[in-house]
Amino acid sequence: MESTNMSYLNPKTVTLIGIPGLEHVQFWIGFPFFGICLVSLLGNIFLLIIIPTERSLHQPMYIFLAVLAATDPGLCVAITPKMLAIFWFGSCSMAFDVCLTQLFFIHALQGMESGILLSMAFDRYVAICDPLRHTSILTPFFLVQTVLMVATRATVLVGILPILLKRLQRFQSVVIVHSYCEHMAVVKLAAEDVHVNKSYGLFVALAILGFDMIFVFISYILIFQTVFHLPQKKARLKALNMCAAHIVVFLEFYVLAFFSFFSHRFGHVLPYVHILLSNIYLLVPPALNPIVYGVKTKEIRRRLEQICILKPDTQG
Repeated sequence: MESTNMSYLNPKTVTLIGIPGLEHVQFWIGFPFFGICLVSLLGNIFLLIIIPTERSLHQPMYIFLAVLAATDPGLCVAITPKMLAIFWFGSCSMAFDVCLTQLFFIHALQGMESGILLSMAFDRYVAICDPLRHTSILTPFFLVQTVLMVATRATVLVGILPILLKRLQRFQSVVIVHSYCEHMAVVKLAAEDVHVNKSYGLFVALAILGFDMIFVFISYILIFQTVFHLPQKKARLKALNMCAAHIVVFLEFYVLAFFSFFSHRFGHVLPYVHILLSNIYLLVPPALNPIVYGVKTKEIRRRLEQICILKPDTQG
């Protein structure tokens, strides 16, 4: 890495400082984040064991949930090891190419999660608003197509972000004020024109998170219109109960996502508040999703009990 007049040409490494202003307590902050990551990994592994083995869960909603359970641990694996290395061991240096790789996986997995949540909202819309056609619309082929489209969209759109960053050559600093490599945090280091980077980053956020949130919102407006026109109170409650878990997951994901997005670009939030919320936004939903769906789904609870509590006749 060559330094010229307080700028850096083609840096080979960057430095992550963790949570600015809270360096003195970062060691202790690492423990709850480690616990959250552990809960996420265990919870999603249980879902990936339970859903394929429980025949009653072989439905589009739970197939999408299984895809979500396969995606969510990736965020923990992409973020937590380096973050804990910073908090616990002061290992702040990272190769620039590794930083771009981490950036790609974080934003791509985030985009995939958003797409799966939209797919789950569409499933609930068809199940409640057009139940007679649910099986004919959400066929196995349709599910495979949907998952591939979600993965391709996130991979292609996000994949251009590190390519654009790699084109930048002069940086005013190599110190990233964050606990992981985030797109805008890296863009702000550049000492040259970054309008293309900023504009494309905004486009990706709106094309994935913005698009998905709008259509999830529309889906639930139509669902609620249908539900509240049902003649029987029992039927209305049953329909709402079908959507309760997804609504909770949807709110926790998109509210935190857009707070993080807009505060990073337009807000005047204290840096440590923004970075703490960014970590919470990426790590907490993967840990909460298995809990929320586990509490709301009888079959998942029952299978979990069978896995965790061995019956007398299975012990020998």
